[in-house]
Amino acid sequence: MNSQTFARYRTEWFDGVGNARRDILAGMVGTFALIPEVIAFSFVAGIDPEVGLFASFAIGIVIAFAGGRPAMISGAAGSVALVAAALVHSHGLQYLLAATLLAGLFQIAFGLMKLNVLMRFVSRSVRTGFVNALAILIFSAQVPQMLNVTWHTYAMIAAGLGLIYLTPKVTNAIPSPLICVMALTAISMCFPMPIHTVADLGQLPASLPAFALPAVPYALQTLVIVAPYALAMAAVGLLESMMTASVVDDLTDTNSSKAQECTGLGLANLAAGLFGGIAGCGMIGQTVGNVRYGGRGRLSTLVAGVFLLLVMVPLRPWIAQVPVAALVAIMIMVSISTFSWASLRDLARHPKVSGAVMLATVAVTVATHDLSMGVGVGVLLSGVFFAFKVTRLMQVRSEYCEDTDTRTYVVLGQIFFASADIFVDQFDLGDTARSVRIDLSAAHLWDVTAVGALEDLVTRMRRHGTAVEVVGMNEASAILVDRHAPLLGNSA
Repeated sequence: MNSQTFARYRTEWFDGVGNARRDILAGMVGTFALIPEVIAFSFVAGIDPEVGLFASFAIGIVIAFAGGRPAMISGAAGSVALVAAALVHSHGLQYLLAATLLAGLFQIAFGLMKLNVLMRFVSRSVRTGFVNALAILIFSAQVPQMLNVTWHTYAMIAAGLGLIYLTPKVTNAIPSPLICVMALTAISMCFPMPIHTVADLGQLPASLPAFALPAVPYALQTLVIVAPYALAMAAVGLLESMMTASVVDDLTDTNSSKAQECTGLGLANLAAGLFGGIAGCGMIGQTVGNVRYGGRGRLSTLVAGVFLLLVMVPLRPWIAQVPVAALVAIMIMVSISTFSWASLRDLARHPKVSGAVMLATVAVTVATHDLSMGVGVGVLLSGVFFAFKVTRLMQVRSEYCEDTDTRTYVVLGQIFFASADIFVDQFDLGDTARSVRIDLSAAHLWDVTAVGALEDLVTRMRRHGTAVEVVGMNEASAILVDRHAPLLGNSA
């Protein structure tokens, strides 16, 4: 590690006493926001809550040191849980732990191969749709906690929201969500009422996680069973973590190392699997809450993991009495702050294509409850719309010289699989000119489809007795032609 890297790493950990205090308090808020979601997604995956909580503890500790995005909170998240559910149902928990270890190895390999560059294909419209969809999912996940309950629950939620939004007007010394948790817990203990507590969400761990290898046969058959699930978990986890890291980059006006985040997440999931936990990834709701309440460094991530361990074991009797209404109030606040309200205004100002991509990402994500599916559809639509836009920019101009009986076609723009047919249609194959000159000085051939279209065009013209000359190819286009249509290149 060179001196510059060391200085940056030290700054990410500790950059002033005030920052350290904010990181510690914001990390504690992140823990309280993490607990209900981890427990809920553990049920989705078909595992005990302690499996998700153990995973979140291990992931939080490791990612604080090895991750590439300071202030990002990672844990057992919903998208990975959806993938894991089928494996747990068919083969049990131990096979899930084996898949978690393999997913970690896949992610380390992806990071070393710099596959994070694929994030460049995710447009801002897709990222905005991702954030908005997640805000909607975070809010909808709170709805079951508000159904079939007494009025006391609604009163506590309202009181919690009042504390969260009004306390900062008085003081910012302690994050208002933390005040909300402490105040509502004190009220419920002093004045017993029929409301749900954290203890009602599921059994909290009674002991520390223990190191152990998955109890599965170490044979090729086991690898065949877990590999597809591990690959899916690795891909979904990386996608969600990369998207979360990009959101934090935008919120904090800083950059992060996506490749390091890939390898860091892989190491974190290895630790999770070895300590009896499910694979996880970046959790955008908790991360946004952490950032909103002052978390900026790696210390906030570490505190979220360490405090979760304290919550799980030593503080278990007290945490079990925290009203679910307090957690619901925090998550409602997170969903409101996560949603990009400016994007609604931008629908009227920005190009309709961008708005369509954003809305499609939101619709698919909310409909499927699968963030990776929504992002995939958004990226696909972005690619299709871009291809159509580039296709419209491709033009072919025709000029005829009577003295030499030569027609010159000047091609402008990009020729690739989406524009190849339009390119061919611009030529008059019935032209009686003695010779044809195709000028590619202002054009570029991008792929084999483009080269094939040009080769077929020249061949058909020559078959009609027309002398054809291709000129002006840039170096990259010429190399592509020499490789896939050498006769065309030699005749140009």
